[in-house]
Amino acid sequence: MATRRLRAFKRWMSSNGFEWSNALEFVDTPEEGISVRALCQLKEGDIVAKMPKEACLTVRTSGARQIIEDAGLGGYLGLAVAIMYERSLGEESPWAGYLQVLPKQECVPLVWTLNEVDELLHGTELHQTVQEDKALICEDWKENIFPLLDSAPSRLNPTFFGIEQYFAAKSLISSRGFEIDDFHGFGMVPLADLFNHKTGAEDVHFTASSNSVADDDVDDDNSNNDEGIADEEALAEKSSTDTTDLDAAHVENGNASDTDCLSDTGDDDPSMLEMIVVKDVSSGAEVFNTYGLMGNAALLHRYGFTEQDNPYDIVNIDLEMVIQWCSSLFSDRHSRSRVSLWRRLGYSACGDQNSEYFEISFEGEPQTELMVLLYVMLLPDNAYHMLDLSLSVARSGHESSDANLLDDNIFAIKSCNVSKRSLLTKKARDGLLALADTREGLYGLEPIEDDIARLGKCSSVKERKLYHSLMLRMCERRILQRLRHYASEPFEINNHSSSRKKLKSTKRKR
Repeated sequence: MATRRLRAFKRWMSSNGFEWSNALEFVDTPEEGISVRALCQLKEGDIVAKMPKEACLTVRTSGARQIIEDAGLGGYLGLAVAIMYERSLGEESPWAGYLQVLPKQECVPLVWTLNEVDELLHGTELHQTVQEDKALICEDWKENIFPLLDSAPSRLNPTFFGIEQYFAAKSLISSRGFEIDDFHGFGMVPLADLFNHKTGAEDVHFTASSNSVADDDVDDDNSNNDEGIADEEALAEKSSTDTTDLDAAHVENGNASDTDCLSDTGDDDPSMLEMIVVKDVSSGAEVFNTYGLMGNAALLHRYGFTEQDNPYDIVNIDLEMVIQWCSSLFSDRHSRSRVSLWRRLGYSACGDQNSEYFEISFEGEPQTELMVLLYVMLLPDNAYHMLDLSLSVARSGHESSDANLLDDNIFAIKSCNVSKRSLLTKKARDGLLALADTREGLYGLEPIEDDIARLGKCSSVKERKLYHSLMLRMCERRILQRLRHYASEPFEINNHSSSRKKLKSTKRKR
């Protein structure tokens, strides 16, 4: 279905050197927005789109480049200024035909109100993260964007550079930004961002030249390279720095004239970006890109949606929660000393010392490091002192440090060759159950059945924020249910090791 805005966008692409296969259909609906479908079967290796780098919206290509560079802004903060500036130009912007197909902002939690964040994300992995994001981005605006209005009043329209406009630009960068190359950095790539995401089901792959520096411009000042919600890791997951040997044939009016894909001339054009089919796609099917293998917390955080039965979902249990549980049984001194010994054995949690946590996989399997910590915390005093002494002697060079005696179990510390089954003592299982209950309590008093019932009555289109926040809550709580089963039935463990995506471990720089 070609709407007016799609027709205008196609005309803009044609006039700016974009090439796309006539096997692609762009569909625009009020409910789902724009998506891409296959009009006929697509074959692996087909090039279905080519995008000129100079037509991408970046700090380098924007009319605000000089303002951004004079202010010493780089990275995603600079890109946000570029987006706001081009929007302020309206129809006079070289990207007017592209900007009109973009939403004002993406429905990511970053742009929700604080009340919505507190109400909808309470207890989830995102609650504190989004609160921190909003505070950091407010500071960025005050320190870096607001001063621009005084320094360049004749060139910047204050209406388009307010804090709401900055949040909106950041949401677009988070959900639509791609890594282009070393010269352009991250930017908005028209056409490439029309392909929707589906976890683990990539149909097309975005490829970019690894380096493209203009001869007359080698300055790459990325001072003040903020990250915020759109951290480099998140955007890199959405892109690739692969280089391809394929090129496009002549395309009439922006469309492949006689073939279903853009043909191969054998020449690599470093000025172009490409979308390449990585597996066969049936006629009529939607064509998906994959932004990365990530759980629902990361998907909602960065892109504004969730997926049911997402195998990359995780739940985190904070180290501090484990310490508090242990202190309720013994003493604070006992807990801290056991954590210290656990660290000396070579173990650590995810994240950093400001935010340390353990991951519980989709199947409900706890991280090995958590199981070892519970075991150490629950050791009888005599076994603890024996291990402490053994480790001290080993470190002095009188004994091998590759293995340490732990209450009749040998742990290959350096290789982490630890049997989880041997760690699942009765007390350790009780500890996992207690931690699951404590983590569950963060969601409030309502049982999971209430969340499931509310989700069943909720519209993913009309009540998008409520729907996806409920999906996140439900999926996280189901993982905790599986953790309880794991703790209750320790010998019926699926030993499959799930891929995990860390949400909190991303370090933010300002």
